[in-house]
Amino acid sequence: MKKRNKSTFSWVLYDFGNSAFATTIMAAVLPTFYYDVAASGLQENLATSYWGYSQSIAALIVAVLAPILGAISDFSAAKKKFLRFFAYMGIIASVLLAFVNEGDYIFASILLIIGTIGFSGGNVFYDAFLPEIAKEEEIDKVSAAGFAWGYIGGGILLAINILLILKHDWFGIPNATVASQLSFASVGLWWFIFSIPLFKHIKEEKKINVKREKSYISIGFSRVGSTFKELKQYKQLLIFLLAFWMYNDGISTIIKMATIYGRDIGIEQNDLIAALLITQFVGIPCTFFFGWLAKKITAKRALTISLYVYMAIVLFGYFMNTAIHFYILAICVGFVQGGAQSMSRSIFGRMVPDNKHAEFFGFYGISSKFAAIFGPFIFALVGQLTGSSRLGIVSLMFFFIVGIILLKFVNVEQGIKDAQRLTKPSEVVEIKVK
Repeated sequence: MKKRNKSTFSWVLYDFGNSAFATTIMAAVLPTFYYDVAASGLQENLATSYWGYSQSIAALIVAVLAPILGAISDFSAAKKKFLRFFAYMGIIASVLLAFVNEGDYIFASILLIIGTIGFSGGNVFYDAFLPEIAKEEEIDKVSAAGFAWGYIGGGILLAINILLILKHDWFGIPNATVASQLSFASVGLWWFIFSIPLFKHIKEEKKINVKREKSYISIGFSRVGSTFKELKQYKQLLIFLLAFWMYNDGISTIIKMATIYGRDIGIEQNDLIAALLITQFVGIPCTFFFGWLAKKITAKRALTISLYVYMAIVLFGYFMNTAIHFYILAICVGFVQGGAQSMSRSIFGRMVPDNKHAEFFGFYGISSKFAAIFGPFIFALVGQLTGSSRLGIVSLMFFFIVGIILLKFVNVEQGIKDAQRLTKPSEVVEIKVK
């Protein structure tokens, strides 16, 4: 029990560390630094476009790699080795961002892409450890704890970095640009320190001794193809993936478009940053709350409640006019964001076959990455055609409504039984000695 608790705590600490990349680099500091510093000298529309292209390239690469890397990880029983590789990729890219100066937008874009691949690619293997380090009756609680401590870690460092940037003279830093560069380096250091316990204490389960006669690339593509075919055997899992694809598209669009939408209706940047911090810290206790709620009413019902709240958020966003309204919206998002994510991960983890954790979590990752393309596109298209971004945000109701309807058809208990019934030992392929 003591060993299991140490593994669980180490797993949670990794989320505490790597979430700093999501908050400081992806959401808060790097976007404005890229616009004002790295892309200085470019036309305003080009700076914004290059940032968008960088995000799209990173998302596409991660989406394509996720199921392949997951399949390779399962075959080689080397999830921790792959997690370490991608974590170090993201850590190094974060530190190197400190050396980006005026006009270095290409260098910044490359580092953003590499860092995002490291962050998202590593999470495929990180998520796949969940069913191994948590008992079935504890999986909701542990999944929620990971997200909650992620909010804490990402929020703490973001608060420190914002203080560093806004009050740089307090710390003897010459200007906000240097303070921003230091904040990027701090992300790499923070991520590295809190990943050490995971690499030290978590032991990967190796149930079988697998040998190979093909390259990992060939095995990966082969298993991805077979997984597509196998998914139809897991009816409940497939329905859940479709539901997740829909409602998670709505959630990710709110995360990505909230700040731009706020600016579009006239809310000041300082208020937007403060709201982001509020979302982080409100999410901490509320994510734990959803872990407790799942034990009382089941994870599926807790998830459904969070999605109804998101529908209310969308409607509230349509009528929002002031900074106070945006603060209220931030609190509401913080209440359900971690709960929806953690419940989704734990439900999926329950219905995944024992010997295909990383492979199926690869599909889980690819669903969220590819799905994230459509929400912002619909938001932008509706806003452009109607001339109102308010109608754009209302369009997100479609994703939540369809997601909730599909979720009603998911029988989690049957999905668990299907996974247990269909789990088979992986075939051992003899390696050929050249």
